Amino acid sequence: MALAAGADVVGVTGAEPFTAARASLETRRDAGLAGPLHFTYDDPATASDVRRTFPWAESIVVVGCNYLGRARPPAETGAVIARFATSDHYQQVRRAADAVAAHLEAYGGRTGTLIDDNRMLDRAAATRAGLGWIGKSTMVLALGHGPWLLFGSVTTDLVLEPGPIMERSCGTCVACIPACPTGAITPNGLDGSLCLSTWLQTAGSMPHWVRPLVERRIYGCDDCLTSCPPGGPALARVKTSPVEIPFAELLALGDDDLVDSFNWWYIPHREARFLRRNLLVAAGNSMEESAVPQIEAHFDHRSSLVRGHAYWAYARSLGIGAWSALRDRYGVETSPDARTELETALFMLREPTGG
Repeated sequence: MALAAGADVVGVTGAEPFTAARASLETRRDAGLAGPLHFTYDDPATASDVRRTFPWAESIVVVGCNYLGRARPPAETGAVIARFATSDHYQQVRRAADAVAAHLEAYGGRTGTLIDDNRMLDRAAATRAGLGWIGKSTMVLALGHGPWLLFGSVTTDLVLEPGPIMERSCGTCVACIPACPTGAITPNGLDGSLCLSTWLQTAGSMPHWVRPLVERRIYGCDDCLTSCPPGGPALARVKTSPVEIPFAELLALGDDDLVDSFNWWYIPHREARFLRRNLLVAAGNSMEESAVPQIEAHFDHRSSLVRGHAYWAYARSLGIGAWSALRDRYGVETSPDARTELETALFMLREPTGG
């Protein structure tokens, strides 16, 4: 039923708590490796025990969908979006999960569905259901698909026969470790405080050390996936053409239109200023001339956070050519935070002789 509805893999496991996964989650959180995000780290007890959500649970059916065929890669210019986020690829997961739920209910079962939900450790469920193994990147790696799967779970009160756990590992392969732009992937696991995807989904000012490493990314990072050998064949099979997403067009959108354009993304508090912040940093890194007027247009944005990142992006994009416009802003900007960013932007430059 799952495969007919669009799933690429499906497996079954019992509803017992994911004890080891919970212990790992708590250990990493306490060690500061969760980074600034929360998600399942906020309540490991619930995330690791589906019976806290569905007390009647006996079995979990896990479905996985390969999204590569529907995800267009980034172009040589413009914004870069991780392939999993180029559209709402969880739609296919939902369709497959709904089909499974309807099938189980037809047999008198009770069901509950958790998809991209903080109440379910979906990678723990997927590996215990035999769909793959946890790679050094912390992604689930599946035969024939590598890390290119999104998962969803259907819980039921029916007792289903679980599948065998896949006894595999990455072995000596460390391809994802040097591929990570920030060194977030270590031999001991992922340091979320270094992960670019984490910072692109975090509220507040983006740390200065992160900004150049973001490059043209505005959401997510694919480097650990594209470097993963088990995912190479699936990636090579895809023939979708690149999609160009001009910075100028996105920066020109109003707040509501900007957020609505990516309504399947996690944007802190659904506030456009955080997505606009990402765009400005990435546009500055791109040094694309077409983006410069829109970066400068944000000097008068109502949000001091946005103005501050616009100053940085302007300096990053134009170098010494940004000096005059930024110096003029020094007599206008009154927000302490934005003024600090402006000072940093000016410090990035060198005052021209006689200036």
